[in-house]
Amino acid sequence: MSFAKGIIMRCEEQRDSTAAKKMSAYVKGKFPFYGLTSSQLKQLCKEVYSEEGIPENGLEIAKYLFSQPKRELHYIGQELLLKTKKQWQEHYIEDVEWFITNNSWWDTVDFLASNVVGEYFKKWPEGKREIIMKWNSSDNMWLVRASIIFQLKYKDHVDTALLSDCILPHVAGKEFFIRKAIGWALRQYSRFDKQWVEDFMAKTELQPLSKKEALRLVIG
Repeated sequence: MSFAKGIIMRCEEQRDSTAAKKMSAYVKGKFPFYGLTSSQLKQLCKEVYSEEGIPENGLEIAKYLFSQPKRELHYIGQELLLKTKKQWQEHYIEDVEWFITNNSWWDTVDFLASNVVGEYFKKWPEGKREIIMKWNSSDNMWLVRASIIFQLKYKDHVDTALLSDCILPHVAGKEFFIRKAIGWALRQYSRFDKQWVEDFMAKTELQPLSKKEALRLVIG
């Protein structure tokens, strides 16, 4: 775990308690922080990668970092998970689900959904519908959110039938993060197929927040 130790040591050395309090307040006190900026994190990771190289056990180290209390380590852990995607195996989707459902908040879930989950199903699309629909019907709102937004970076290759099936069960829901996710997914896809989104919205009664988010490109 020399890679993880190098990361943690540098984070400890550069910690800023004043900034840490502000960062923790921003996420409603759910996580403690070191108080490091994104540029500081990028630089210290660059130093450790330069010294240690890309670890061969990326998943193991990513999980270790993600299990630590400080939020910055969660960010580094999920970035490592994506960075080592050449090491992924098909059964890793169970581990990806673990990341989504542990230390969950929008900042990690959105990264994991649009990057890690999105990339995973490009490699192994066969089980996509079964897994995504299982997440979509979960009692865990973060799995539901991930099921709705995992195609954000698919551009014009979005599986619209799956997107529709993920949105429709939740259109009447009151959960803020789900309503936002619905609008976000529709807004993003409207960049590539505005007509499909307009048709979907015309026949679907969305919550006001979802509609507002979906139309943000149109109304500015």
